[in-house]
Amino acid sequence: MQAAGIIIALVVLYFLSCIRILFEYERGVVFRLGRALEGPKGPGIILVFWPIDRMVKVSLRTTVQDVPSQDIITKDNVSVKVNAVVYFRVVDPMSAVLQVQNYFFATTQLSQTTLRSVIGQAELDELLSERDKLNRKLQQIIDQQTDPWGVKVSLVEVKYVDLPQHMKRSMARQAESERERRAKVIHANGEYQASSRLRDAATNIQNHPMAMQMRYLQTLVELGTENNTTVIFPLPMEMLNAFMNKGSTGNDQAPSDTTSEPPPTEPPPPPYSTGKEKGDIEDEDIPPDDFTDEEKTE
Repeated sequence: MQAAGIIIALVVLYFLSCIRILFEYERGVVFRLGRALEGPKGPGIILVFWPIDRMVKVSLRTTVQDVPSQDIITKDNVSVKVNAVVYFRVVDPMSAVLQVQNYFFATTQLSQTTLRSVIGQAELDELLSERDKLNRKLQQIIDQQTDPWGVKVSLVEVKYVDLPQHMKRSMARQAESERERRAKVIHANGEYQASSRLRDAATNIQNHPMAMQMRYLQTLVELGTENNTTVIFPLPMEMLNAFMNKGSTGNDQAPSDTTSEPPPTEPPPPPYSTGKEKGDIEDEDIPPDDFTDEEKTE
C-alpha cells in the first residue's frame, strides 16, 4: 500500500510538472524526440512531457530595437552618423524558431546593414528633407528579408542624424542667405504693391484738386498729435507753378527778340581812287624812299 501510494504520488507530481501555462501573447513550439509538433501551442494550459518534449516560447508582441549609430558616407561624400529604431513582431512562431537561429539578433544585424546601404545611396539633402521616403524604403527592404523568418517589420524610423561641425556652419550660412533672399523678394513685392496703390491714389486726387488740400490738413493734424515743437506747413504746388511759368515765359521771349532783329552793320569804306586823277594817285602811291638822290636835287 505504501509503495502504491508513493507511485501514485510520483505520477501526480510528474503530471503537475508537465503542465505549462502560456500567456495570450505567447506561443510554444514543442519538440518531441527532436521533431517539431504540428503548429504552435497555446495560449493557456498545455502539457509538455519531460524528458521527451522540449518547448520554446515565442512572444508575439511588437519588439522595439534601437539600431546603433552607424558611420555612413552619403552619395555626395558627406560623412554622417545615423541611428534608427525598428519595430517588428513574430507572425509565424514555427518559422521564427525553425528557419533562423536567433530571429532577434538576425533582425538587428540586418537592420544595421540595410541602414548603411540605403543611407549611403542617398544625398544629404534627401536624408534631411525626405526622411519619410527613406523610412519606407528601409521598412520594405528589411521586411522582405525577414519574411522567411516569420518576422513582420512594421516600421523603421531614422531617429537622429549627426552632422560634422563644418557642415552645420555651411548649412547655417545657406539658410541665412535663403532668408535674406526671401526678405528681399518680399520687400520688392511690397514696394511694387505700394507704388501701384500710390499711382491709383494720385489718379484719384488728380480728378479732385480739393483732395490734396484735405490731405495737407490731415498731415498737419497727425503732426500736432505727436507733441512736436516743429510745425511743417505744406505749400500748395499750384502757387509755385504760377511763379515758375512766369519766369519761364520771360526767359523765352528774350532770345526771340534778339534773333528777330538783324545786327547793325557799318557802311563800307569809299574806294581808294574815288574823286582823284590818275597822275595824283600814282604820285601818292610811290613811297618817298624810292626816289634817288639826283631826283631829289632836281
